[in-house]
Amino acid sequence: MSASRPPLTAPALRRALIAGARRVIAGREALNRINVFPVADGDTGSNLAHTLGSLLNGALSRRSRHIGELLKRVGDDAIDGARGNSGAILAQFLFGVAEYARAQPELDAATLAAAVRHGAGNARAALAHPVEGTILSVINAFADALDEAARASADGDPRPGFARALAQARSALARTPLQMAVLQRAGVVDAGAQGFVDLLEGIAEFVDGGPRALRVRGAGAAANDGCGAGHGDALPVAHDAVDPLRRWCSECLLLGENLPREALRDELEALGADSLVLAGGAARLRVHGHVGSPQSLFDACARFGAVEGMKADDMLAQQRSIEHPQALAVVTDSAADLPEELAERYRIAVVPVRVSVDGRDYLDKAGLSTAEFYRRMAAGADLPRTSQPPPGDFRRVFDFLAGHRRQVLYVGLSRAVSGTLQAGEQAAARSDAQRVRVFDTGNAAGGLALLAWRAAELAADGIALEAVLAELERLKPLTSTWAMARDISHAVRGGRIPPWAGPLVRWTGLTPIARIRADGRLGVSGGVFARAGAPEAFAGYIARRTSRRQRWRAIVGHCDARADGERLLEALRRRLDLEQAFLVETGPALGAHAGRGALLVSLQPVPGAV
Repeated sequence: MSASRPPLTAPALRRALIAGARRVIAGREALNRINVFPVADGDTGSNLAHTLGSLLNGALSRRSRHIGELLKRVGDDAIDGARGNSGAILAQFLFGVAEYARAQPELDAATLAAAVRHGAGNARAALAHPVEGTILSVINAFADALDEAARASADGDPRPGFARALAQARSALARTPLQMAVLQRAGVVDAGAQGFVDLLEGIAEFVDGGPRALRVRGAGAAANDGCGAGHGDALPVAHDAVDPLRRWCSECLLLGENLPREALRDELEALGADSLVLAGGAARLRVHGHVGSPQSLFDACARFGAVEGMKADDMLAQQRSIEHPQALAVVTDSAADLPEELAERYRIAVVPVRVSVDGRDYLDKAGLSTAEFYRRMAAGADLPRTSQPPPGDFRRVFDFLAGHRRQVLYVGLSRAVSGTLQAGEQAAARSDAQRVRVFDTGNAAGGLALLAWRAAELAADGIALEAVLAELERLKPLTSTWAMARDISHAVRGGRIPPWAGPLVRWTGLTPIARIRADGRLGVSGGVFARAGAPEAFAGYIARRTSRRQRWRAIVGHCDARADGERLLEALRRRLDLEQAFLVETGPALGAHAGRGALLVSLQPVPGAV
């Protein structure tokens, strides 16, 4: 009789998990294509890849002394890095496995089965309303089979039982279309469940093949092959798959002590949140939900602890992006004063800048509306601050779009005034440098929006990326942005205008005008002596410096001063040939520095006009 094999050790488990994570990451685009539940927003693969990527960059990037130490790191990193519905469920499963096995130096068959059973229970408990035919069903089948194998094991070796449990997980995956009508109509299995099986199969490959499994570059055939929709086919997506009243897939990390999971769940359900997942333990919870207002979810969480890692994705916009065939996707950031109708017409993705008001961080325009920002700005004691999005926010958008577009172009805020563009560049380098390109507009507010609009317009016409970039380079020096600030105290305090300008304005009654220069910075260019007639005087100032023989596109922005903005736009119409013009409320990216009452004007020659 051959000697029994030893129990599973920390080094072996670490390498097995690396193999499993890499397999899921390699197959993320296939998972995105079969994503139809809970909403058909095409990001389950990307979400699972991001969740497991946080493990590769964290717990799995360094050695651990024993199983318990490794699994504790895995559980914590999974909660911190979880993204999306399936990612949060998987994170809670791993957290539960770690919670049970944290004191174990090794894993034999019985311990592994008990840990997985505990993880399965935790994953189910994380959902407000568990649904069969999803990743939960497959996790449960896997746990049942491990229990049965552990009872039959003579030597405690977990490997044979794992192989049999994987077979049961595959069978459970194949049954998911029988459990959910939406999967059966689409001819696919559940994407989250497929991702879990991919993880198990990667682990099994390491168990069978050793270190060579760590070099895997692609995933095997999914259970959907031959079921009505190949991996390269676009799946039919119904518009009603996304509830317009709960269009925001919102997440955050909640930190505290003895976090009351049930009380938080009750409060979020009272807000009308759907697809709720609360993954984690008493000190840290990854909160996921589909809501009509992301900020309502973040505010509810903030009543229980400290909120970090906020994100909000517009699922309706994602679904429309998937359904619309186009080779090039255009992305900008929320520093662009982009009219909503243009963003929707041309499917321009917007990455939110971070805004800090009275010690709380918000997602610009997604989590905190522009009107609400100015309300809090007026009531707040401290100067509002803005900060660039982390590279991960850009990476999430780039990866999603690259899943159904050949190329992605980020048209970004001037490098000279913010690190936002650099964050986009970092994300592009980590996504796919050949498919994701970055363009520095050297502009902001309406000027940034005009350039993003033109790029998206060309993309919609099927113009190739290099030609789009050439047009943006041509238009960049022709796109101008001016700003007039009634109260420059915010700009002085924020360092955008020199301190000597404050007393000068107060003594002379001069209303200063700034312009974005060729180097991409905002600098004082002049001023007007006007109070009641400041909008008309501002229009005259711009008209005297602008060709009246040219037809223009214009975006007029106002900082909580709509009536003045309307007067400014009307005055510009009388002085210049404005073929297309929009009035928008300028966002916090400039509003935090310009202050309430500021007015902005951005002009760009009409395409093809002489």
